[in-house]
Amino acid sequence: MRVVLASGNSGKLRELASLLAPFGLDLVAQTTLGVETPPETGKTFAENALLKARYAAAATKLPALADDSGIEVDALDGRPGIYSARYAGEGATDQANLHKMLDEIRDVPARQRTARYQCVIAFVASDTDTKPILASGTWEGTLISTPRGLGGFGYDPIFVPQGFDRTAAELDPEEKNSLSHRGQALRALVTQLQNRPK
Repeated sequence: MRVVLASGNSGKLRELASLLAPFGLDLVAQTTLGVETPPETGKTFAENALLKARYAAAATKLPALADDSGIEVDALDGRPGIYSARYAGEGATDQANLHKMLDEIRDVPARQRTARYQCVIAFVASDTDTKPILASGTWEGTLISTPRGLGGFGYDPIFVPQGFDRTAAELDPEEKNSLSHRGQALRALVTQLQNRPK
């Protein structure tokens, strides 16, 4: 099944495409079809994921998949949350967001740097789908002061998953996919897709 991914983020496309390949879903980035991302006006990950999926489905007349994800830092009262991709401002790079985060947690003791990645994935068969599928995943960990690793994207170089001494950016892609918030959400989504009435 050809499905449009409501994102232009190459790191996200790579990660999602490899996770979905075994399920026969051919993922096409909306940017290759000339579709821009709509303003993320939702107040939750779920609202934003659904908004992006419906917009891409309307523009392409294809089933659409969108995820909204971010990191919640306890010492920052759950920030940046839904604003993770634009933490350092609209159009901010991963590096800019990472440096802003490091500045904000500089004085936070290591044991209080608990954080989690959250992900909600929405799937719509069309823009008017009345029964969209929503699936979520949570990945707990802590933040470190010095970025490590070349893999992943976003805050991965400073995120150490619970039970590990390596950052998310130091895990190989298969290992990361088996653990991550996005991997969890996708597996839940695929289960729901498989059980969806034909």
